[in-house]
Amino acid sequence: MTVQSKALVEDQDIPWEDLGKGIKRKIMAYNDGLMILKVGFEKGGVGDLHHHPHTQASYVSRGKFEVSIADEKKVLNAGDVFFVNPDLVHGVVCLEEGELVDIFNPIRKDFI
Repeated sequence: MTVQSKALVEDQDIPWEDLGKGIKRKIMAYNDGLMILKVGFEKGGVGDLHHHPHTQASYVSRGKFEVSIADEKKVLNAGDVFFVNPDLVHGVVCLEEGELVDIFNPIRKDFI
């Protein structure tokens, strides 16, 4: 089993990775089966439409996002969640500066 971090992780100990275009991320913790990360967005930041073979659950921890999944589109606010089954096309547009907490199963090896 691959383990990236301790069982108890403090946010201040993980640096942000600048992805450009007003988006940054922190990989908080992962093992072979599960990954949790934070993705910060400036207003107007776009998570382009894409798909992957992972199940993804995302919690809107702050801000407002227009979320597209397959043929459905909805504005979500802090406290809301979206769930993406494998291989569905999805993406977001940040309407108010915000942050998503993303969980992937299995891990996104392309992120590490």
